[in-house]
Amino acid sequence: MNKELMEALDLLEKEKQISRDVLFDAIENSLITACKNHFGKSDNVKVEINRETCDFVCYAEKEVVEEVEDPILQISLEDAKKIKAKYKVGDIVRVDIKSKEFGRIAAQNARNVITQKIREEERSVVYNIYYEKEKDLVTGIVQRYVGNNISIDLGKADAILTESEQVKTEVFKPTERIKLYILEVKNTSKGPRILVSRTHPELVKRLFESEVTEIKDGTVEIMSIAREAGSRTKIAVWSNNPNVDAVGACVGMNGARVNAIVEELRGEKIDVVNWDENPGNFIQNALSPAKIVNVFADPDEKTAKVVVPDYQLSLAIGKEGQNARLAARLTGYKIDIKSETQAKDAYGFRLEDYFDGDESYEEYDDEAYEDEVAEEIADDADVNE
Repeated sequence: MNKELMEALDLLEKEKQISRDVLFDAIENSLITACKNHFGKSDNVKVEINRETCDFVCYAEKEVVEEVEDPILQISLEDAKKIKAKYKVGDIVRVDIKSKEFGRIAAQNARNVITQKIREEERSVVYNIYYEKEKDLVTGIVQRYVGNNISIDLGKADAILTESEQVKTEVFKPTERIKLYILEVKNTSKGPRILVSRTHPELVKRLFESEVTEIKDGTVEIMSIAREAGSRTKIAVWSNNPNVDAVGACVGMNGARVNAIVEELRGEKIDVVNWDENPGNFIQNALSPAKIVNVFADPDEKTAKVVVPDYQLSLAIGKEGQNARLAARLTGYKIDIKSETQAKDAYGFRLEDYFDGDESYEEYDDEAYEDEVAEEIADDADVNE
């Protein structure tokens, strides 16, 4: 039993996570390469390794001939009979090759073949590990800035956080631990190239999945998400269990869960709202924290007209239009926001214009809703008079 070889293979398998079968193949190929370098040919060379004991034999298959023309491929009948008397012309004889006979250069080349194979397999193992984590969340340690990019240590490999995937307001220090979203894993000749992001909306989604048990077990679903990295994110959630409050589960007791995510995102504001199959209700939730008077949605055109109190107009639109912009991305609707005064001027107090046809009204499926809106408009008209 070759104990030294067995121990070396066990160590490589444990530390590098390289299969023993791959290592055995590398040894076989290295011995064949050594034979070729030593004898000039290796077409007739065979290597057999006992996978249990790690003992191996290396031999050449030679044809028995009367007169030898190629000593590498042929053996004389006289020499063949010295090995075994029963051999005759035309038989194939196994001639053992002693690896100790290899020259220094041949041995070095064999060693290089094994080393190269180990490196290739090590890169392949690392690639497979992180390829399985593509589109997922990982924790990395900041190493250094490389130009405008940041090198991140993921444990078994380094990742690149490019300038375009960095949040402009974030500045990291070496050895700092941060959460990252793996965008892409490429297999290159120098090993896996891993691209990560701090700006992708899926980063926030993965953070909620890791922080909120109800999302992890499927009780609460994340239906849509809209993000302006470093500033604000809106996330719409839905509960499959009527006894579980989706928003409450995501926020946590005293805001513990959402605050943990906000801290990881360096203070980025997060609005968690209820998703609703009714587009009008969903848009109203998405424009939170602004109060909404009425929403008139057209599901065919994917547009919506929203009426808010005069004093809520700036809040509904948000600083530089951010709240309205994120609500539009979250819902998939093009949203037109007007104050009550603007709506009166635009619609002329006509109910049919308020609803922009029957389509939007039908979305609410509430017989009392039309009377309620008509009454509101009439009351406003009386006040103005």
